[in-house]
Amino acid sequence: MLKRLFRWLLFPAVLLLVVLMGALHAVNLGSVFEWGKPRPEGKPTPRPEGMGWVDLLDAEHAPLWKNLDDDRKVFEIEAGVLHILGESLHPLHYATYTGEEFSDFDLHLEFKLSTPRIAPLAALMVNPQIMCNSGVFLRAPVGDSPLRGFEIQVLGDYGWPATKNGTGAIYDVVSPMFNLARPTGEWNSYDISLRGSEVTVTVNGWKVIDTDFAQMTEPIGKFKTPYAELPKAGRISLQDHGGELWYRNILIRRAEGPAATVKRAITNLVN
Repeated sequence: MLKRLFRWLLFPAVLLLVVLMGALHAVNLGSVFEWGKPRPEGKPTPRPEGMGWVDLLDAEHAPLWKNLDDDRKVFEIEAGVLHILGESLHPLHYATYTGEEFSDFDLHLEFKLSTPRIAPLAALMVNPQIMCNSGVFLRAPVGDSPLRGFEIQVLGDYGWPATKNGTGAIYDVVSPMFNLARPTGEWNSYDISLRGSEVTVTVNGWKVIDTDFAQMTEPIGKFKTPYAELPKAGRISLQDHGGELWYRNILIRRAEGPAATVKRAITNLVN
């Protein structure tokens, strides 16, 4: 009898807890966000063209994306689109470009998110963090977790306030100026530039972050390592955080002068 009563009360108790958590989160958001006020709307930037740009999803480079954690299939590449299957939440997995490491560069990529089955729960909890979730990890050191680099957050948080854990954020460290995410199911673009310790992030045509890691000499947020001490070069990884999504037009251009670009092109032709 007691077991039946417990089971009968469990669901409404959990539901009430979820609603209360959502209400508290909404109050917190309301203190920093003016609901109903006009906000900017961005549009994806076009695929870049010109000397120096390398397509990391073309026939030459696509085979160099790997899941380095185990033999599990967590992504597939077809017709220039990298599809993260979204079937592994724990442990986290990554699609990592293993062709080379990058230090200073310009990176363009586009992504499209799906709507997870738990979307109604996200609405009840007033928390987009449990919507479709991924991340672009940069300067991830070879032989170590991508978490040892840094992450530009990818999240299904269209219409929500900009936060340090939202679209375009340097995860848990730097908040974007605005949340420029497009609605779920539409393509978004990131244009990211790294020059030494300086990082800029442009989301759907709007530059929302312009920061300098050299100033971050103490730990910030959840990370124990000061960002001033992060690796200065590394790989690019795309996170599978349990949500299905697609990446396309992943193009990178090294930050080097025209002479170095021409020399690199000639070397590639000779070899």
